[in-house]
Amino acid sequence: MKYNLNFSNYFKKFNFLSLILILLSLIFIIFKGLNYGIDFKGGTLIEIRLENKNIEVSKLRESLKEINLGDINVKNFGEKGDFLIKVEKKLNNNESLISEIKTSLNSTLNEEINYRRIESVGPKVSSELLKSGIISIGLALLMMLFYIWFRFEWQFSLGSIIALFHDVVLTLGIFSALSIEINLSIVAAVLTIVGYSMNDTVVIYDRIRENLSKYNKLEINNISNLSVNETLSRTLITSVTTLLALFSIFILGGEILKGFSFAMILGVIIGTYSSIFVASPVLKYLKVSHKTLEKKEEKIVP
Repeated sequence: MKYNLNFSNYFKKFNFLSLILILLSLIFIIFKGLNYGIDFKGGTLIEIRLENKNIEVSKLRESLKEINLGDINVKNFGEKGDFLIKVEKKLNNNESLISEIKTSLNSTLNEEINYRRIESVGPKVSSELLKSGIISIGLALLMMLFYIWFRFEWQFSLGSIIALFHDVVLTLGIFSALSIEINLSIVAAVLTIVGYSMNDTVVIYDRIRENLSKYNKLEINNISNLSVNETLSRTLITSVTTLLALFSIFILGGEILKGFSFAMILGVIIGTYSSIFVASPVLKYLKVSHKTLEKKEEKIVP
């Protein structure tokens, strides 16, 4: 299906909107901060094994909510009937609190529970996890930067990084504004968003490069508009089908997958928007034209 929409008329307006949203997101991130979960703040790990293999995660979580433990994270761990419980509060050999947790679980489940381990996780381990998460995102961005530079030209590389920065900052800004917990699954979602957004951007950039060679007399804004229209069908189909799967996970996947799926939904919507209204028009500001490709060809030809 071919489209003939004049996106170039709205490039400046949406660029201004993106700039405002980035500034608002940075204000939230810097002044309000991110709501780091147990994975990054530290807390207590409780590993249990139940004879009854049909106990639901939600039942365990509701049982522990009656006690003042801060953030609570419960998930299946290993075999069916094995659970790993993470709570924000550090027990630090507090026997009365440990006893209260055991009493609450025993009374709710009404069966014998095998407590395999109860241990505190300090802030040092948590800070190392945070550092590893930041390094992994940074390395992903760096490798993509070099790939786009090699595949296209430095202007395209810089444009894709600007679009990625836009997507990640807006996603984290929304998480900060809504005080949604940041855990390891959110880090995984951000890395996935980076890959998804880059894929959309590369598809449009590849078409822009082809059209630059084909239409020497057209300005970059017109080339960008033509290229976005030519790839719009593919972009929308990919985004809509991905969103259908993500909304299913968000609605039916349970509490543990809500954060991950919500981050992915935001990332897909923002990534689709940025590939059209950020990555494409930014090439004009970076002085991309058909001469850019000619210079590269001159470098390649011996």
